Amino acid sequence: MGDSSKATRRQFIKSATSAIGAFTLVPRHVLGQGQTPPSEKLNVACIGIGGRGGATLNGVRGENIVALCDVDMRRAGDAFAKHPKAKAHRDYRRLLDEMDEQIDAVTVATPDHTHAVIAMDAIKRGKHVYCEKPLAHSIHEVRALQKAAREHKVVTQLGNQGHSFDTIRTFCEWIWDGAIGEVGEVHAACGSVYSTIDQLPRLKEKHEVPEELDWDLWLGPAQYRPYHPLYVPGTWRRWTAFGCGVIGDWVCHVVDPVFWALDLGAPTTVQAEAKGYDPKAHGETFPRGTKVTFEFPAKGRRGPVKLVWFDGEEKIPRPGDLEEGRKVPRTGAIVIGDKGKITYGSHGAGGVRIFPETKMRAYTQPAKTLPRVPGHFEDWLHAVKTGGVAGSNFDYGALLTEIALLGIIGIKHLGQKLEWDGARGRFTNSDEANQCLTPTFRQGWTL
Repeated sequence: MGDSSKATRRQFIKSATSAIGAFTLVPRHVLGQGQTPPSEKLNVACIGIGGRGGATLNGVRGENIVALCDVDMRRAGDAFAKHPKAKAHRDYRRLLDEMDEQIDAVTVATPDHTHAVIAMDAIKRGKHVYCEKPLAHSIHEVRALQKAAREHKVVTQLGNQGHSFDTIRTFCEWIWDGAIGEVGEVHAACGSVYSTIDQLPRLKEKHEVPEELDWDLWLGPAQYRPYHPLYVPGTWRRWTAFGCGVIGDWVCHVVDPVFWALDLGAPTTVQAEAKGYDPKAHGETFPRGTKVTFEFPAKGRRGPVKLVWFDGEEKIPRPGDLEEGRKVPRTGAIVIGDKGKITYGSHGAGGVRIFPETKMRAYTQPAKTLPRVPGHFEDWLHAVKTGGVAGSNFDYGALLTEIALLGIIGIKHLGQKLEWDGARGRFTNSDEANQCLTPTFRQGWTL
């Protein structure tokens, strides 16, 4: 393929904005000269290839992997070795500068605090973006990415893989069919603990930066602090400067089904509780357990909904009508309607069931009305190639991520019922909480 053909191909891919089509392979002569059929491979750059990034890299393995980037060879060395034809980089900025015209799409699987700067750089260059969840580290960043993706007309996908499962569609169809009546309350949870309160005194220790790690690049837009092995690799989610705790890690999975089925949108209030946690003394990390209550207003034909998030040592209370021998989900949700209840697991409403079991057996399931997709990466890649829209694009993923980020701000203001104006993107009763909406980037870093 000559240079002019490549340019035409890139221009077509960049213009993808229309609705998602069927998952079929279309010959080039059907689409027209220069257009990219779904059977043709994209040129993809993967930024962040260690840890979760390895799974992301595997998700696009069928495309042309033209570039790889990571700042930590301890985690990423094997991935570089397995893809010798891909150009290796440490700094994503140099990768995008040097290979701009060779890249169609970018995956971002770095720590939360660097999602926004990387994704934004790619979007502004007209690249389609797949970004791991949560979408960003602050509400300001989330909204900036959402706006940029619309303006540059790129195809985006948030990495909440369960959104492409069959079970999440089954759950939506049941809710819309009235399987449990009017839903008024949801209890959602993840049982993991991402707290390092007992490790805070260790931050005074001095450690040498490993040779394999570029610490300055790893920090990115975060305010400078000395390297410590408590931060990296793999434990950065426990620290508020870099990660979003359990709530940020899991809301995009566990809350996704009810967010879709109930069209929740933005909450109007958020209030957090956490035992043994002082936001001032322990603010560098997260509590051992939190309970966060969100109130969503009535919308369309449904009434108001209360969503209660539990994590760590805080557990979903056991419903009285849950049969003996059946466990309350450690990671998952219980959805409470006026005619019954549903329980499901962590990703994509896995294991979705009405309970008690007698109601499940008596329920006549509706026809499948939502299109099924073969996978989350496939959904995104197909949308890029056909001019479609991925299921968890940034318009959807931004609002879902905001729920988690509002919960984190609630944790910083324990016990206060914060009132949120989603349209304006402001709290109406706390100037202090509003100061948490926009991060202060380190000098030299911007969106």
